[in-house]
Amino acid sequence: MLDSDLAELYEVETKVLNQAVTRNPSRFPEQFCFRVTREEDQVLRSQIVTSKTVEGRGGRRYLPRVFTEQGVAMLSAVLRSETAIKVSVKIMNAFVEMRHFIADNAHMFEQIRGIDHRLDSLERSTNERFECVFDYMETHEAPSQKVFFEGQVYDAFELLVSLVQRAKHGIVLVDGYVDTGTLNILSKKGLGVAVTVWTHPKTSLTERDVATFNAQYPTLVVKHTTSFHDRFLIMDGAEGYLIGASLKDAGKRSFAVAKLEDSSIVSSIVAALAE
Repeated sequence: MLDSDLAELYEVETKVLNQAVTRNPSRFPEQFCFRVTREEDQVLRSQIVTSKTVEGRGGRRYLPRVFTEQGVAMLSAVLRSETAIKVSVKIMNAFVEMRHFIADNAHMFEQIRGIDHRLDSLERSTNERFECVFDYMETHEAPSQKVFFEGQVYDAFELLVSLVQRAKHGIVLVDGYVDTGTLNILSKKGLGVAVTVWTHPKTSLTERDVATFNAQYPTLVVKHTTSFHDRFLIMDGAEGYLIGASLKDAGKRSFAVAKLEDSSIVSSIVAALAE
């Protein structure tokens, strides 16, 4: 605690409190009290809106003292007023309560530190995975076909994101069962790329989900159809893929992705949607 704060509690001038310490140097070794450095004093002043001064308009001539728990206890021995004794007792009780609180909640604090550590590790791992995805997209051409077996969730996600990233202007997704997991993949699209999703009228995707997506990744339009059984992903109206599973379930079960090599097939799908 700062000398000025203690002086206020003890109802004495800061100068009087420090004089008592100076007259009893053997009672106040460095582990009981010490003066802050000039750099620390500047930090304290910047954090305290109203600076406490005790030397008149000129301010303090000496750097503030800081008292540890032992130093606070020793002050009651050199400041013999009834107020100083009563305040010291209250401060020491506060220190004791604080130690009890820390001891009683040590396990909780340890759990919080463990959670923070796990979150940091998860964030680093996730960032590394996304870097792998984007590196892959920059250095590899999209395959004409690919089979994913049950459990290859991340591999499927990686490929689907790379396909979405290929679009320059627009993406059309035909998928009867879309949800926020689908939007997570579509959010990896390029800036300014418009997305149109054709899905079943009873989709689990809500208007709020669409609005939330558009607030950060515009523009998404959701339309409804029951005319398609298969899933198609079309980029810029020209490059299309047949996808054997809904994007939200990619990798949960075995499925295949195949490029539509015939451009007329892609055109016919686009035309059918426009009808």
